[in-house]
Amino acid sequence: MAAPPLERVLDGVRLHVVTGKGGVGKTTVAGALGLALARQGRRVLLVEVEGRQGISQTFGVSPLGTDEVRLVQDPSGGELWGLSVDATAALLEYLQTFYRLGRAGGALERMGVIDFATTIAPGVRDVLLTGKVYEAVGRTTGHKRGHGDLVWDAVVLDAPPTGRVARFLGVNEQVADLARVGPIHGQAESITRMLRSRRSVVHVVTLLEEMPVQETADAVAELSAGGFGLGAVVVNQVREPLLPDAVLARLADDPDALEEEVRADLATVGVRSGARTVGGLLAEARAHAARVALERDLGAEVDALALPTLTLPVLAGGTDDGGVSVLADELIEQGVR
Repeated sequence: MAAPPLERVLDGVRLHVVTGKGGVGKTTVAGALGLALARQGRRVLLVEVEGRQGISQTFGVSPLGTDEVRLVQDPSGGELWGLSVDATAALLEYLQTFYRLGRAGGALERMGVIDFATTIAPGVRDVLLTGKVYEAVGRTTGHKRGHGDLVWDAVVLDAPPTGRVARFLGVNEQVADLARVGPIHGQAESITRMLRSRRSVVHVVTLLEEMPVQETADAVAELSAGGFGLGAVVVNQVREPLLPDAVLARLADDPDALEEEVRADLATVGVRSGARTVGGLLAEARAHAARVALERDLGAEVDALALPTLTLPVLAGGTDDGGVSVLADELIEQGVR
């Protein structure tokens, strides 16, 4: 089955959830996606929920707090803002919004009730974090939700890793089943509807390595079964082959086929072509050929997921010195709108 066009998948999307196995560059990709959208004149909020301060490290700014901070002002008129959602602050905000606790909320925090609710009670933390994202996606300039213009054109969520993202996104459905009536039930149902609507998609970041690709396939299956919309698979840190395909093919057919050519080339540039030198070069060439073959096989597995695929290159200098900007340009060039 062919992958749908990226343009169609992203049409009307306001919440971009970014997940991936730990170590694949999930936060960097989320930052690049947010920047790519902002560079097209949009007002974008980049949100993290794991308390790792990955956004501040990616953009080289001070650690984020519970207030939204502008990260980038783009010449196009777009803006990228950052927010690190704190479960404790989200719970206090929730209690004030629905129960008007006022000073009582502060008293509960001093008594340790808030910490208990956010660290001990199963699922409460994820409910609060998704609730804050829901609020940001639907926030308007009017006094009431839904009145006035939308504050954010898009929200990009640096979500938990693939191993628990489906549970994280689906927690409100469980809460709605437990709380049959009242504001908690209504809020949980509203969040679930948003996360499963056309306005939301989940992008999965991977590397062309066996474990990340397998976790990507598992996550895609689990998210699809859970009713969540899927966006693109982002293949991060792609490296171009160092040798032409014809040479790679010869190495696959006969590992020693290039020995005489290597000796001749070394002699041409005045380098001694001893057994150790030639053997070392051929060993590196064979290892490179094997890696390229494996990556191509894994790339075929990614293609078999039938989702739009975006590829991002290895950054020699990491995200320093404008690396995120380079990745944002790559995403724009590949059709992210």
